[in-house]
Amino acid sequence: MKIVSYNVNGLRQRIAQFGSLRNLLNSFDADIICFQETKLRRQEVTADLVMTHGYESFFSCTRTSQKGRTGYSGVITFCRVKSAFSSDEVALPLEAEEGFTGILGNSQTSKDNLPFLLEDLEEFSKDELLSLDSEGRCIITDHTHFVLFNVYGPRAVSDDTERIQFKQNFYRILQKRWESLLHQGRRIIVVGDLNIAPFAIDRCDAGPDFENNEFRIWFKSMLIENGGQFSDVFRAKHPDRREAYTCWSQNTGAEVFNFGSRIDHILFSGSCLHESDDLQCHGFIRCHVKDCDILTQYKRCKPESTLSAHRWKGGHSIKLEGSDHAPVFMRLHEIPEVSLHNTPSLSARYVPMVHGVQQTLVSVLMKRRVFEQTKSCEMAKEDIAMGSTCEREELVNKAGLSATCSNECHFPPSQDCNGSILKPSRVSEGSSQEADSKSASEFEKSIIRQCNKSNKKARNSQWSQLSLRSFFQKKTDVDNGVNDSCINYSNNQEEPSQSSPHLHETPTVFDHPSSPKQYELDDDACDQDLAGPNCSSTQEEKSNVASLEWQRIQRLMQNSIPVCKGHKEPCIARVVKKQGSNFGRRFYVCARAEGPESNPEANCGYFKWAASKSRKK
Repeated sequence: MKIVSYNVNGLRQRIAQFGSLRNLLNSFDADIICFQETKLRRQEVTADLVMTHGYESFFSCTRTSQKGRTGYSGVITFCRVKSAFSSDEVALPLEAEEGFTGILGNSQTSKDNLPFLLEDLEEFSKDELLSLDSEGRCIITDHTHFVLFNVYGPRAVSDDTERIQFKQNFYRILQKRWESLLHQGRRIIVVGDLNIAPFAIDRCDAGPDFENNEFRIWFKSMLIENGGQFSDVFRAKHPDRREAYTCWSQNTGAEVFNFGSRIDHILFSGSCLHESDDLQCHGFIRCHVKDCDILTQYKRCKPESTLSAHRWKGGHSIKLEGSDHAPVFMRLHEIPEVSLHNTPSLSARYVPMVHGVQQTLVSVLMKRRVFEQTKSCEMAKEDIAMGSTCEREELVNKAGLSATCSNECHFPPSQDCNGSILKPSRVSEGSSQEADSKSASEFEKSIIRQCNKSNKKARNSQWSQLSLRSFFQKKTDVDNGVNDSCINYSNNQEEPSQSSPHLHETPTVFDHPSSPKQYELDDDACDQDLAGPNCSSTQEEKSNVASLEWQRIQRLMQNSIPVCKGHKEPCIARVVKKQGSNFGRRFYVCARAEGPESNPEANCGYFKWAASKSRKK
């Protein structure tokens, strides 16, 4: 039996990378596959993202509306099964639960009925417990022989007190859940990105204060060698392996030099499956864990694709496709089969938002009617575009009564209106003339709006073909032979949909009283004027002008970029995205990939604020 844990950094991207969800899952050849950081909002979950033949899935998505947290995390566990509805395979769980506090699965349950909440957790309210599960960070599946926790641990930087408190509560209550299960004699397997590197050997740049981190202290206190109840399965199998990292910074290209950390883990707690009283000779890891390792073939940066890896240059010369994490796996053996059981109700196949809701006959007929009405309106708009006009005068008869409903449109005798499914309906003598006139007027306005939209699209396509030279001409050059409407647009660098209000109005605003053809001709003349002083210039001459302009721009950009002192190479520009006094400020750094200081080919650490004196990090 094989269990894989993988922080996918966006499930959609990984599916696109492998072509389909099934290809992605089959590439692991595993029985249980746990993904973290799926970045799926609950309302966006569709069958092609969480369901595929041969697998059952159990997912949790973020439920919070907090800024910056929607669609951010998310976990999902895939179980490979031969039969989805009745199976004796260990991979198919007996039960499944979303979250770990017990609140999501038992929303009506009081704290007193949650067995793992001990007296020291009375300080937490039900809402506070719910907030811990609202970010979609845990899925629990019971596989008879063990309970599997798929966990995506929260991240908290040193100066973010709110997230530090959240992370403290998260692991504190999660530990209580583990202790409750162990007290019941259950075995526990914890997999996932815990966002904690436990030892200095697990971090590339571990400093002198590395061991003092409170979460690192908590992690080590959970391990057997420090009096805890869990085993770090990877370290149990590879106690002295160095540079065994699972995560790298994607912004600095740290993966090129394997400059990362090991924060993706597989932990185990519990007894051996063999019935024996000899504890010295038996243990779960010794008897049942065949192997545990990192799947380095899923790393983005591979040696064969980086012939000059140190020339990372901010990612421009090397395409790094994939997640910024590498999967970890554990292979088990001598795991007995379990009794015949069914798929838990939490499976994605039973979630209405995934498999859809059965439609009623009325809803089908209503959708058909809406479709036919839309088709009829499109036919009417097509006739209008061909030169027909809606005769508003016919909407009100000489007796002062409305002639039709709001969905009807009258055409001259030469036009055939019988194709529409909306038949004219006579209005009774007691009907309100004002209301009917208003509805007819609204329909007419809607048709005009649709026509205006078509005109906007046509004008947008004309304006979108400006030459490069036109953006560098002086205003005095544009004034010679170009009307005010053209100048209005050429001075505005926004998109046509956000430009001068003149572009959203009808052609009459431009003082063209003639037909739309005249308007199109004037647009063409405007484009020719913007293209350059000589409207008869050939395409080759225009291409040469554009090429010269681009060369001039590149020279200007090149001269403004500083050179790093370590390699004498152009730096790359970055922007501070962290909230604070320097938010939004630009700076320059060495363009090479981040790596150990002992490697001269790695990033030299050069730093310079834009328009300021350079200084070292």
